[in-house]
Amino acid sequence: MLRFTYLAAAVSSALVISSAQASSHREAPHLTQMPAVDATDFYMFNSYESGKEGFVTMIANYVPLQDAYGGPNYFPMDPAAEYVIHIDNNGDAVEDISFAFTFDKTLGAEGEGIALPVGPDGEEKMIKVPLKNVGPVSADDASNANFMETYEIEMISGDMRSGSRTTLMPADSDMFKKPLDYIGDKTFGDADAYANYASQFVYMFSIEGCDTQGRVFVGQRKDPFVVNLGDTFDLVNYVPVEGDSAPGAGDAGGFPGGITQDSANDDLKDKNVTSIAVEVPASCVTGEGNGVIGGWTTASLPQARILNPNATYEKPAVSGGAMTQVSRLGSPLVNELVIGIGDKDKFSSSEPADDGQFADYVTNPVLPELLSILFLDPVNQTLGTELTTLAPTNFPRNDLVTAFLTGFEGVNQQSTVTPSEMLRLNTGIPATPAGEQSAFGVAGDDLAGFPNGRRPGDDVVDIALRVVMGRLCYPVPVNGEDTDLGLCAPEDAAVGNVPFTDGAPVDASMFDASFPYLTTPISGSAE
Repeated sequence: MLRFTYLAAAVSSALVISSAQASSHREAPHLTQMPAVDATDFYMFNSYESGKEGFVTMIANYVPLQDAYGGPNYFPMDPAAEYVIHIDNNGDAVEDISFAFTFDKTLGAEGEGIALPVGPDGEEKMIKVPLKNVGPVSADDASNANFMETYEIEMISGDMRSGSRTTLMPADSDMFKKPLDYIGDKTFGDADAYANYASQFVYMFSIEGCDTQGRVFVGQRKDPFVVNLGDTFDLVNYVPVEGDSAPGAGDAGGFPGGITQDSANDDLKDKNVTSIAVEVPASCVTGEGNGVIGGWTTASLPQARILNPNATYEKPAVSGGAMTQVSRLGSPLVNELVIGIGDKDKFSSSEPADDGQFADYVTNPVLPELLSILFLDPVNQTLGTELTTLAPTNFPRNDLVTAFLTGFEGVNQQSTVTPSEMLRLNTGIPATPAGEQSAFGVAGDDLAGFPNGRRPGDDVVDIALRVVMGRLCYPVPVNGEDTDLGLCAPEDAAVGNVPFTDGAPVDASMFDASFPYLTTPISGSAE
């Protein structure tokens, strides 16, 4: 056991370095300069709120690493951008239905900005305030708000560029509005008061040709992604292998010295994000395929942006030219962990139908080979072994092709298979109630979880760590029985059964069990 621990620790140390960099929400070099259009995570799952059977929820998170105290401007969306959730329902890797969001911003006092009288009596001057609010804001009274974001939603049938567009409207309002970010407790009261305020911004809307309405919410949420970043960047100053006999057991019965699950290991625990959450009837988006849909989110900007040398609130810059995709996210960690750094921005601007250009990154992944170069000799010297490689040896890596590009037959594979990177969800597999979900999804004998879509409580970091190093070469539990997927064999992956983990736990209990599922953001004045 001890000798195997040395092997696991050596190999997984380097692996977690790479994956933690991947999980910092800043996956492509150019996107670091444009955080307002940087997608952090994409979720797509069969709704598990009670009474919402037959619905699909999609959540696209943007604007990474938000410090709750980031005033006075906080984290508005880019009014020049178009944020889109795409759905492919026939397997050709081209969107068939898209929901496109565009945003606008308005100052208080009917767009003029709230002003206060300043100066001696009779000589006061009305001076505009520098803050986004001038007093408390609540569900009952938002008159002190000095800033408001609204948005429009267009449903696009067919290709994004040439398809027909229909403007969607809220059922009980004249416009869609976004709540103010959680400025702090003096502005909003406690978290319950903010939750009550934000709940007003959940809207019902109708879809043409669909008998049942959908729901939408756009606003700040607590970042749902969980990952151990700081210690990992410090040359991995922990052993990233499960130290208990089972996660959370607290018995130190796993690998000696291995990291154990602790929420203190989550370095995003004090961060917020901005969420675009949409829930729609599955029957209205599945088309004529086999009920499996592919999904991803993108953000696009006009090709040109010219700065205004005499900037105003309304026009700090002039944007023009064709809308150009700058951000793309489907399955977690692919652009970060699989795609080479020189192609990350190219991936961000590409479409799933063109993913053949990136196939070598999946069929012949560089990360396992890099790990072998770095650690093969030290491992052999330590263990007295003569291993020829630590990397999986099944080429091409059909296990990764299945996980990242095609989906699993009988689970989340579409009737027409076009290798492409996206989340794939079988809408015919019933949702697992929150209290019964496995954080390891399909690998945890829960077919309603990742990689069959992705729920907030799926531990995609640990899953991805294991899959890249060959977990699918070993039997996985399906309906209570260990099942050989036939993608590769145990002898193809020397360390494929190592329980890699970053020690940062996540499960469904950490989220709400109703739409929009992600929890109230961190207060800007939280201690």
